[in-house]
Amino acid sequence: MLAVASDHGGFELKQAIVALLEERQLPFTDMGPTGTDSVDYPDFGAKVADAVSKGEVDAGILVCGTGIGMSIVANKFQNVRAALVHDRFTAQMSKEHNNANILVLGGRILSVEEGIELVKVWLDTPYEGGRHQLRLDKIHNYEQEQGS
Repeated sequence: MLAVASDHGGFELKQAIVALLEERQLPFTDMGPTGTDSVDYPDFGAKVADAVSKGEVDAGILVCGTGIGMSIVANKFQNVRAALVHDRFTAQMSKEHNNANILVLGGRILSVEEGIELVKVWLDTPYEGGRHQLRLDKIHNYEQEQGS
């Protein structure tokens, strides 16, 4: 199960992502917003990140104007590995090497077509594991030490 959300700057791309998930018949929950009125990205980023952090959903996709704000708020939550990606390579590596459980996109940086392509790459890329898991374990340990 995926969770998706955006702010007003990412709403158009989020709607296209919702259509892609429906087309692929992937289970998801849309955590808002429902229109293009101005909203605060931390409120929507926190909804998705909290659901991922608690294991209520397997992964999430967040979109704001640049993706920066959403990635900052999402990474405040324990067990979240939110990756802001800008191209096919970063989308692939975010999953293959970092096992990112939240994909973050910039709705004002990417066209809808580019954003959808990055979502497809991220969804279709398997996590490689191996030496990368050792690194993720280190990150998890740092997170535990900090009480995040």
